[in-house]
Amino acid sequence: MIYALIDKETLEKKSVSLADLLKNINNIKATILQYRNKVDSLEEIRSDLVFIRSHYQGKIIINDRIELIEYADGLHVGQEDLYEFSSDPQISIEKIREQIGHKLLGLSTHNIDEILVANELDVDYIGLGAYRTTGTKADAQVYGDELLHAAKHSKHPVALIGGVRMDDIFDESITYKVVGSGLY
Repeated sequence: MIYALIDKETLEKKSVSLADLLKNINNIKATILQYRNKVDSLEEIRSDLVFIRSHYQGKIIINDRIELIEYADGLHVGQEDLYEFSSDPQISIEKIREQIGHKLLGLSTHNIDEILVANELDVDYIGLGAYRTTGTKADAQVYGDELLHAAKHSKHPVALIGGVRMDDIFDESITYKVVGSGLY
C-alpha cells in the first residue's frame, strides 16, 4: 500500500503545483495522503485541504494541525506533539482522541523504544523513519534497514518514511510505503 506524503514547502522549492502532484498521486493509486504544511496560515492550509479533497479520493491525513481535523480523515503527530498535553503519552493521546474522535491517528516513531510506547497507545498506525536521507527533513536521523527489524515490534501498521522510493520492496512486516512529495 502506498501512503503519499505532500510537504508544501518542498513543492514550492521544486516549483511543483499541488494539482500536478495530485495527478501523480492518483496515478500511483496511493490510498492514503498525508499533507504537511509548516509554512502557511491556517486559512491557506484549509484551502489546500479543500482542494485536495476535490481532487483525491483516498484518505487524507493532516500533519499536526488538529484544529483542521474536520477537513481530513485523520491526524499525524510527531514525538514532540505526543507530550504537548501531558508528560504521560497515554493522557496526551486520550486528549487528542477527544478532539478527533474515531478518525485515523498516526504517530511518528524512530526506534524500538518509541514503538513499544506506541504499542500501548490508541493510535491507528505509526510512521517509522527515516529510512534514507530526504530533502524535507535535513536533520532527520537515518536508520536504513535497522527500521525493517524495528517495524516487526509494532502491533500497529507501519508506514516506513523518509527517502522511500517507488521501486523499494519491503516484506509484509511493512504495511505502508510512504513516498514523499520530492519523488514525483
